[in-house]
Amino acid sequence: MVVSRRSFVLGTGAALAGMTVLPSLSFAAVGKGSWLDDAVLYELYPQSFADTDGDGIGDLNGAIDRLDYLQWLGVNTIWMNPIFPSPFTDAGYDIADYTSVHPRYGTEDDVVRLVSEARKRGIRVLFDLVAGHSSDQHPWFLQSLQDDADHRYIWATPDQLPPDGSLPESFVASPGPRAGAFMKNYYETQPAINYGYGRMNPDEPWRQPVDAEGPQRNRAAMREVMDHWLNLGISGFRCDLAATLVKDDPEWVETRKLWGEMREWLDANHPDALLIAEWGDPATSVPAGFSGDFFLPVNGPGDGAAWKSLWQENPYFSAEGTGTAKIFVDAWQQAREAIGDQGGRTLLISANHDGATRLNNGVRSPEEIPAAFTFLLTWPSVPTLYYGEEIGMRMVEGLPDVEGSKGRQRNRTPMQWSDGPNAGFSTADPEDLYIPIDPDPNRPTVQAQLEDEGSLLHFVRRLLKLREKHPELGTSGDVRVFHDGYPLTYLRGDRFLVAVNPSREKVSVGIDDDRLAGATPVIDGGVQVNESGLTVPGFGFAVFDLR
Repeated sequence: MVVSRRSFVLGTGAALAGMTVLPSLSFAAVGKGSWLDDAVLYELYPQSFADTDGDGIGDLNGAIDRLDYLQWLGVNTIWMNPIFPSPFTDAGYDIADYTSVHPRYGTEDDVVRLVSEARKRGIRVLFDLVAGHSSDQHPWFLQSLQDDADHRYIWATPDQLPPDGSLPESFVASPGPRAGAFMKNYYETQPAINYGYGRMNPDEPWRQPVDAEGPQRNRAAMREVMDHWLNLGISGFRCDLAATLVKDDPEWVETRKLWGEMREWLDANHPDALLIAEWGDPATSVPAGFSGDFFLPVNGPGDGAAWKSLWQENPYFSAEGTGTAKIFVDAWQQAREAIGDQGGRTLLISANHDGATRLNNGVRSPEEIPAAFTFLLTWPSVPTLYYGEEIGMRMVEGLPDVEGSKGRQRNRTPMQWSDGPNAGFSTADPEDLYIPIDPDPNRPTVQAQLEDEGSLLHFVRRLLKLREKHPELGTSGDVRVFHDGYPLTYLRGDRFLVAVNPSREKVSVGIDDDRLAGATPVIDGGVQVNESGLTVPGFGFAVFDLR
């Protein structure tokens, strides 16, 4: 396939030599800037990362022991999933104490040591802020069970419920002694914390406005939670279910005000701290006060269409070659335009602990993954690596449910450090592991890939070092998309030409630029330069320096 260069949509900034400038797909650097601009996030699922006490569950000391590895890789920010006291009906996202550490992970002193040791290596630490619900074992909820006047949670009294004894959607009958029912957020063990409603409804008389005593008390409580951890050196928070705190809130009017107030408080008390949204719609959340937001499999225009179009639904990153990158590119452009000069960023994941499955998902072959990483680490979003993606860990089906995982355990298998027992994750008996190790005898490991300069691990490290060395490849460099089919082809900072072909078929793209003949490949995945442009083999990729 040869694509005419003249069919591309280019930017309105400085053009490549000899090129005609067409309507804009050029995105200039924006924002006041923060340390998020240069961040490379690494999502560290603590119970599956590294176990040091032999109980089969990862811990804080395990994370500390692996900081040298993360520094070597090029990571400078860790996002750690919840480590707080919990009955673990949702793997710790059901929190029973927001300002303590569950003993299976360690102690608060271990948090301080993690932060200190990470800082020595130029690494910051982010925690999860699960503000929308707690565990039903949290003292706040236990108190609300005893006091009908306590409005920390969303309660409906018996006279407010349907007379036929049914319950409204998402409501759970009180376990007593308080009569009535409470609203849940996800599991029945996760009562929704009350931040009020965006609008009243006489058919639901339990609704309270956002300025009621209970909702205001909860805002103050979450500021206290953030203050506690920030004073211990945490650098910010990834905010779970950030769009859902205020209920029935059209256009998120009150929800955006809430987070704007949180940002104002942080600016006054912890100005360097980040708030990163699990919202899935950067165009909405970042102007509301967040430092950044992820493109996710849910939420935002098309209910996660931008992310799905890359990785999941007729994905662009597929050997079939039937997808398009246009859906993502358009969503990214719209988000950047909405953010404007407010200084926030978009974040891009390939996988996470939740519904975003690993790149090595049973459909993609390992040879397809380097092209995906070339895109992920050269696009001007903040890259977020999920632990083990850098070695190509598999998504493993057929595992037992663990702590309410409901299928998500397939993304949560222990980190594969070596060929030793339990892949080097733990000295526990295999049956005592939090989740079983990937049973494939050919599973990738950090140890084996460290010894192989041609491994995926070394490839990811080279890309991260290239991004660190050249600001043009980071969030502040502009991008011009030449072609959003196969191969996806774009220019970063008027210097680095990137081409990725996730399909199995060889493709070509025309590039009318006098500099191309002298281009230097800095990442070379078999792409050939010819008189008219580039020829990219199946699963090929390249980054060229045009200077």
